[in-house]
Amino acid sequence: MLLVIIVVACVAFVALAGMGGYTVIARRREHRALPAPPPRPPQPSVPPAQQPSALHPAGQHPAGQHPASQHPAGQHPVAEHPSVASAPRAKPDLALDKATVAEQAPQVLERPRFRDRLGKARSLLADQLAGVRRRGKIDKQAWDELEEALVLADVGILTTEELLKGLKEGTRRDGLATPEQLVDALREELVNRLQGERELHRAAVGTTTVWLFVGVNGVGKTTTIGKVAMREESEGRRVVLAAGDTFRAAAADQLELWAERAGAGFVRGNEGGDPGAVVFDAVQHANARHISLVLADTAGRLHNKVNLMEELKKVRRVADRPPASVTEVLLVLDATTGQNGLVQARQFTEAVAVTGIVLTKLDGTAKGGIAVAITSELGIPIKLVGLGEGPEDLVPFDAREFVEALLPAD
Repeated sequence: MLLVIIVVACVAFVALAGMGGYTVIARRREHRALPAPPPRPPQPSVPPAQQPSALHPAGQHPAGQHPASQHPAGQHPVAEHPSVASAPRAKPDLALDKATVAEQAPQVLERPRFRDRLGKARSLLADQLAGVRRRGKIDKQAWDELEEALVLADVGILTTEELLKGLKEGTRRDGLATPEQLVDALREELVNRLQGERELHRAAVGTTTVWLFVGVNGVGKTTTIGKVAMREESEGRRVVLAAGDTFRAAAADQLELWAERAGAGFVRGNEGGDPGAVVFDAVQHANARHISLVLADTAGRLHNKVNLMEELKKVRRVADRPPASVTEVLLVLDATTGQNGLVQARQFTEAVAVTGIVLTKLDGTAKGGIAVAITSELGIPIKLVGLGEGPEDLVPFDAREFVEALLPAD
């Protein structure tokens, strides 16, 4: 009986072991038979418009399309995605870049020609000399008509007499016989009288240069200073503008606008304050910032007011103290004022030792002869002339070009 029980137990054990082994094998086979997981669906490619690396340099993204604002937190496209990593970098459009640079580059304004801007004065003088040219010889009547033409052209009586004296001597010496030869001789004589030093002087290195601008109200003094500032700044020289005309608030406001336009420094004082103090402060301001040039406006005083001319003398004395030096006192004259401009030039020269003339509004109704009168009678060179309203229309004076514009050879 015991033996039967042992045999039954062994058979049961073997049967259970066989079922367990089958179960393991079945599970292994079941595992092998499981289908492969479905492939990962491909992620959609990033559209070209969203590929900053292809269209926009670093840090340059269109408005509203910055990467930080395109994708929610944690959902940025991976950089190793094939559509981004292999995207070709866009090449810049060189033709477009050159066109853009050409549009943005500052345009060089062409310098105006005297001949183009002195048409009115040339016509007036031509009409006055027409009688001389029509004559068959150089006689007394030709000399009388030439004298009248010069006086009407604002050359002035004294300068006209000197010119005629020299021309008569030249006519006898050179054997001139025709009115056209006389006009040619007049042209050369005018060029010789208008020749002079045109340079605007500067102080030594380490000293602040001061250019004082003087003249009566209405001649274009403040505008002239602004144009000079623009020219100096465009040539790489820093300047400071001093609003020394403290008696006209409009003058200081106008000069401030020019300073902003030119990118220059600007110093002004209280209305009705001391002009000398303004110039002094401007010099200190320029010296502290290593700026070498100060352009100082002054009150547009009437030349026949003694106390006001004394004020100009004081301004010059203040401006001429270390660390500054006044190297130019430029008298601005309206060319249309005629012989009155000569009177102004004489008075200002006596007060502040004018070193040069700026002749404005030559493109208007000016007759041009005042330039000859000032140079001949006072010996003051004309350094700059205004041929229009634009900044480029203030140009250095050229004696031959000026004369040939008034008395063309053709």
